[in-house]
Amino acid sequence: MDERIKHAANWLSRFTVNGVAASDFNDVVSSLDRWEDWCRAWSERAAVHEALGREALEGRHFVSAAEHLSRAATTYHFAKYLFVQDVDQMRAAHKRAVECLDLALPHLDPPGERVLIPYEGKQLAGTLRRPRGVRKPPIVLMTMGLDSTKEELLTFEMNFLNRGMAILAFDGPGQGEAEYDFPIRYDYENVVGPVIDWLSMRDDIDLDRIGVWGISLGGYYAPRTAAFEKRIKACIANCGPYNWGALWDKLPDLTRDAYVQRSHSKSVEEAHEKAFQLNLEGVANKITCPLFVIAGGLDRLCPPEDAERLAKEARGPTTLLVIPDGNHVAHNRFYKYRPQSADWMAEQLAR
Repeated sequence: MDERIKHAANWLSRFTVNGVAASDFNDVVSSLDRWEDWCRAWSERAAVHEALGREALEGRHFVSAAEHLSRAATTYHFAKYLFVQDVDQMRAAHKRAVECLDLALPHLDPPGERVLIPYEGKQLAGTLRRPRGVRKPPIVLMTMGLDSTKEELLTFEMNFLNRGMAILAFDGPGQGEAEYDFPIRYDYENVVGPVIDWLSMRDDIDLDRIGVWGISLGGYYAPRTAAFEKRIKACIANCGPYNWGALWDKLPDLTRDAYVQRSHSKSVEEAHEKAFQLNLEGVANKITCPLFVIAGGLDRLCPPEDAERLAKEARGPTTLLVIPDGNHVAHNRFYKYRPQSADWMAEQLAR
């Protein structure tokens, strides 16, 4: 069997906690011998959920439609996840993921809104959702990882929405809908700044209460942003790298290949050099807002020592939560940090 498929068999907790049916994961992965068939097989399974969703829409069964279509969006997302060997196939799956989420958004509880944020002559696509019964809620900006997209974050969003906070999950440079136009950039405050400027034109969000949240590579983007963008009042960093370049030699091949693609590099060597720019040295000590840092004790991608160093160097009130038996992003022990960190964010953004 392809070593890449063997590696993918470890992704069960990530897929299922973010909305993929466990039976789908087991069926699809066990059917594969070659990585080259990954996107096709997952797209076929996603199409089953898409068809159920479209049928529910036609029958005006909107609760069912939202459930089926959001699962389809997430499943299509994982069809293109780290699949950079065939860009045309990847983009086709990505397009279906976006379409399914757009169909689901009005029927989610609470509903969502597709938004387009002006950025460097083009746009960043995002999902804005507001909690029910709150006129001007605080908002959490959701920054994702190397190959995450807004289509993957639906279950994460509910942690904040259920506690009275709005969310804005957006595809930044090198991510999701923006990955084709913009490469990954290390100075993420220059991404979040324009996003906050755009939010300032709305009258349904409390801009005095903005938090930022990030997982995996987003666990670098979020604290980097908090260090320089002082409109951020609180930050959650989950299993991010302290210095991405320093971890390069230990990264899985699929992860390195994805970074080459998402950073718009012409070679592995160029990508490795760029990776050293994603570094919190001399940056972490500029973080003065409250900071909640999460680490997985078994994380083989971004080791817990990186989180511990970030927490030690930040200058504001800092909480460090190390989950000894947690894998990367502690997806396998989500119940040990998702409610706790969301409660913490709600407290920080309270009036």
